[in-house]
Amino acid sequence: MADPLKTLVKDYEWIHLSVGLIGHVSFLVGSILFLPTFEPLKTLGVWLFIVGAGAMLIGYSGRALVDVYKSHEEREHSRNA
Repeated sequence: MADPLKTLVKDYEWIHLSVGLIGHVSFLVGSILFLPTFEPLKTLGVWLFIVGAGAMLIGYSGRALVDVYKSHEEREHSRNA
């Protein structure tokens, strides 16, 4: 039986990339909203900053898991060859 986490990590790599991209965009927009011109939107900027940082962390963690699984499979393949 396949490991559901392994399936999610390997078969849906695009999810990690998408979450990371959303995080980067949120982080950028949130950073811009910290500028004095956008003072009334500063609270929104803070939330976008926080959401962006969290999404980047999730996206990177998923990417790291993909790398770990691929490395493990390569080691297994070279042992069996």
